Amino acid sequence: MCNLAVKIETNIHRMMEKHDFVTIADLSKDKIMYLIRMAQEFEKHPNRDLLKGKIVATLFFEPSTRTRLSFETAANRLGAKVIGFSDAKASSVTKGETLKDTILMVANYADVIAMRHHIEGAAQYASEVAPIPIINAGDGAHMHPSQCLLDLYSIYKTQGTLENLNIYIVGDLKYGRTVHSLITAMRHFNPTFHFIAPKELSMPTEYKIYCKEHDIKFQEHTAFNEKVIADADILYMTRVQKERFSDLMEYEHIKNVYILKNDMLQNVKPNMKILHPLPRVNEISYDVDDNPHAYYIQQAQNGLYTREAIFCHVLNISLEDIVNDNTIIR
Repeated sequence: MCNLAVKIETNIHRMMEKHDFVTIADLSKDKIMYLIRMAQEFEKHPNRDLLKGKIVATLFFEPSTRTRLSFETAANRLGAKVIGFSDAKASSVTKGETLKDTILMVANYADVIAMRHHIEGAAQYASEVAPIPIINAGDGAHMHPSQCLLDLYSIYKTQGTLENLNIYIVGDLKYGRTVHSLITAMRHFNPTFHFIAPKELSMPTEYKIYCKEHDIKFQEHTAFNEKVIADADILYMTRVQKERFSDLMEYEHIKNVYILKNDMLQNVKPNMKILHPLPRVNEISYDVDDNPHAYYIQQAQNGLYTREAIFCHVLNISLEDIVNDNTIIR
């Protein structure tokens, strides 16, 4: 009886504790690996009723295809219902409603909010005012923690480890929120980064300082060729983001600076995989798609499993609950 009382009290405490998923910097090494194990369970059995009776709100103030659809698919496959909008023009924001009021109103109807916003720090602010969990689906050029978790899961699946890897990041390192999140998360795993970008889009000083403060090794390159990428375990391509440029002439000047072509992959390491947060524009030639090193389509698929894990994490559903789940739909 005593043990039962303790278990009930523990479960009540878990239910009352509010978990947000705003930045990958909040996660310890153990928590990252814990979420990866959760994603592995969902890859085995993605269809369940774990969230039956829950309502998920997806608020996308900025356009998205993969992130929004994978969040909504994850919610649906776990038995939740989904409400929200994919365009801020279809909301009361156009009437002048503040972010605070939008969040508080939606919190009346939903159990969790997944939100993308063009302003850096918007998700953090939302988490401070919301009585329900907030998941950051990307805030400006700042962070994209759910993309980062699926990147980590993809790296772990293809390399068998997250430790001691050579990770080459190519393209828009200035505005690339996926890149900034990845650097933050990999601090636990002793990586060596190679930053490949034109000077206009080089890694911001604050992230290079972050690397130095956390003893993360890195090198910077402006050249992008077969020789430069020969030692890569992970080649992480990014697009030059037109929407982040105030000067379109500058965008046109650098948008096609780095293009990965199939003939550049002849001498890469056997284990090397090419990742990309997508969408792609011109930075990966279509002849690369059939190369065994290409992994970006499978990477997007992994977003389903990791976002199922994120929903469970913020709603206080544990790995033990998932392993022992009897709601699996086969």
